[in-house]
Amino acid sequence: MITRNHNLPAGSCFLFGPRGTGKTQWLKAEYPDSIYVDLLDSAVHNRLLAHPERLRDFIPPNYAGTVIIDEVQKVPDLLNEVHRLIESTKIRFILTGSSARKLRQRGVNLLAGRALTRHMHPLTAVELGERFDLHKSLASGHLPTLYDSRRSVEPNEYLNAYIQTYLKEEVIQEGLTRNAGDFARFLETASFSQGETLNISSAGLRA
Repeated sequence: MITRNHNLPAGSCFLFGPRGTGKTQWLKAEYPDSIYVDLLDSAVHNRLLAHPERLRDFIPPNYAGTVIIDEVQKVPDLLNEVHRLIESTKIRFILTGSSARKLRQRGVNLLAGRALTRHMHPLTAVELGERFDLHKSLASGHLPTLYDSRRSVEPNEYLNAYIQTYLKEEVIQEGLTRNAGDFARFLETASFSQGETLNISSAGLRA
C-alpha cells in the first residue's frame, strides 16, 4: 500500500474526495481498531435510513474511540445523531463522502464547525516516489487502483469504467450539468488533447 501524506485532525472531521481515491482503504489501514459503519452495505443502509438513532446500537457503552461512517451522504439524517453524540460523548467521528455538495443541497446538519473538513485526492508524485512515471501519469492519471500491485488492472478499461460510472452517478443523476451530451463530448475531446489548448468548438460545446 502506498503511504498517503494525510494527517486528520484529532477531533471529528469530514473526509471528502472523488470516488476511487482510496479514502476507505486508507482509513481502515490508519484506524484498524475503529468502529466502521459502511453505508454501502444494504442492510446497514436500510436500517439507519429508517431510524438514524439506531447509530447508537453500533457503538458499545462508554466507547471513547473513533467511529468511521463511510458514504455519509447516503443517509444525511445521520448527521443529527452524530451531532448529538459529539456533544454528549467523547466519540470521534470520521465521516467520508464523495462531495459535500449533496449534503449542502439538502440543507442538512453539517455539524456547525464541530467537525473539520479534509479532502483526499488521487496520488501525488511525492507519494508515488520511485513508482512515479511521467508517461503513465499523463496517460492514466493517479487513481490508486492503477498502482496497486495486488490487482491486475488494465488502465484503459478501468478508466473507461470510471468515466461511465462518474457520468451516470455524479453528473446525470445529481444534475451537475444541464446538458449531459455536451459533457460527454467534452470528456471525449479532452481525452485526445491532453497537454494541448482545448478548442471549445471542437468539443461541440456552446460558448
